[in-house]
Amino acid sequence: IDQAQELERAGIQLLVLECVPTSLAAKISELLHIPVIGIGAGAKTDGQILVMHDMFGISANYMPKFSKNYLAVTGDMREAVKAYIDEVQNGTFPSSEHSFD
Repeated sequence: IDQAQELERAGIQLLVLECVPTSLAAKISELLHIPVIGIGAGAKTDGQILVMHDMFGISANYMPKFSKNYLAVTGDMREAVKAYIDEVQNGTFPSSEHSFD
């Protein structure tokens, strides 16, 4: 947490946390005044990233824990993107299933 605050004081404009435990990501997001974006860091960050290949399930034989195949759920690329946006905005993605403790 101290290092994140030092980075903020040094002038970074945003911070991306990947595969960081949910509780730590939440603390960092709460302490910093810059946007904190998560990828596998839980739902308590300021925003989320999900690689489109993972969102559509077209990655080569590997699906990261923090990913969700929205195309398999919706059957349509536009609907998959819409479902992702809706779930991020209402806080249901990422769930604990897609985060690290």
